[in-house]
Amino acid sequence: MTEIFTTERDALNRLIDIAKQDSGQSRRVADFLLSWWNAQSCGGFDLTDLWAVDEQIKEDMLHVIGMIARCRAYPDSFLGGQFKPKFEMLVQLWRPQLGQ
Repeated sequence: MTEIFTTERDALNRLIDIAKQDSGQSRRVADFLLSWWNAQSCGGFDLTDLWAVDEQIKEDMLHVIGMIARCRAYPDSFLGGQFKPKFEMLVQLWRPQLGQ
């Protein structure tokens, strides 16, 4: 298993917390995370959305992009699946039609 840096894990957890909220930035963060989960069914992420999020959110997204590229794993298998329930919850919040 590839080593996950504390900064990356913290960034991912912050993004998940933001995606649980209800705001324009939350929607953009959810789109970003769910595109990792399954871009075909959840939709992709518009990279120009990086222009519309706060600086800290953008930095967290960049940390997670680096982690995804290095670890080469989907969230449901990432770190032994510990993030799978969090992503399933995001699907329920932002893509409820997929649960039907």
